[in-house]
Amino acid sequence: MACPYQCVFCNQEKISNTFSIPKPEEIAKTIDAYLETIPKEREINVAFFGGSFTGIPKEEMIAYLKVAHSYVLSGQIQGIRLSTKPDYITNEILDVLEKYGVTAIELGAQSTNNKVLLKSGRGHKFDVIEKASKLINERNFELGLQMMLGLPYDSLELSMQTARDIVRLGADSTRIYPTLVIKGTVLEGMYHSGQYKALSLEEAVEWSKEVYKIFMKTDIKILRVGLHPSEELELGKSLVAGPIHPSFKEMVLSAVWADILAEMLQEGENATISVTKNQLNYAIGFKGSNRNFYKEKGVDLLFVADEKLSNFELDVCCH
Repeated sequence: MACPYQCVFCNQEKISNTFSIPKPEEIAKTIDAYLETIPKEREINVAFFGGSFTGIPKEEMIAYLKVAHSYVLSGQIQGIRLSTKPDYITNEILDVLEKYGVTAIELGAQSTNNKVLLKSGRGHKFDVIEKASKLINERNFELGLQMMLGLPYDSLELSMQTARDIVRLGADSTRIYPTLVIKGTVLEGMYHSGQYKALSLEEAVEWSKEVYKIFMKTDIKILRVGLHPSEELELGKSLVAGPIHPSFKEMVLSAVWADILAEMLQEGENATISVTKNQLNYAIGFKGSNRNFYKEKGVDLLFVADEKLSNFELDVCCH
């Protein structure tokens, strides 16, 4: 809803696998159904995603928010998050969001390069992202800035600059999405005419790895890496081209750990690598890729969990 600019990459129905927009009175049924399946001790948020939520008519936006806010007031959920375009953020809009219990606002920044924004049909320049981020940071909202890799005119260097800008703009969270070519989009026409070349899976992993390494040095929460494949997002259905894989995040984190191991390991020495439990599989690598890489060089690595270590910390014992 509320997207007058048709971004070249977007066919929201196909991407979200949703073919109808729920009415405000239907929201409660959805929330109730999910609440029955979620443990009470979990932190629960209602999220309005899939369009530019703050761009819909004000009264309609309030009608949606009132339903969700009633669950905040009853203590059944802890917050409300939404996604929107940067050009749909004003102090007047933020007053409404504050009143109805919104806790997190995610902006589809996509890129901070003006030429990439222009070529992608975003309808605004980087200064609009800067202004919206500043307005949100002045209030008590969590700021999320989503980015896309491999848009028209994009490069690894420009994507890394977008990540650095997201850090500089004071984001609390981010999402990293490689660009996909979806049926029914302007980008599909550009792809078929040779004006656009999609990232390969290997390129998308490499770009995502470099962007991830920028964020991991900060307190920014990385909420998602890659679009989650759905029945609709399959080659031959809605997906025309582009890097999608059910284990995309694991592949990216495996690549991050490959770089960490390369920096820390003595060449030719067997070692025991201690990492925190939730990073163990990533350190070993997707399908054992990191361990196998060294094994082919005649080096045996033993990976063990150590809960005293935090994310991306490791202890190396050579033997």
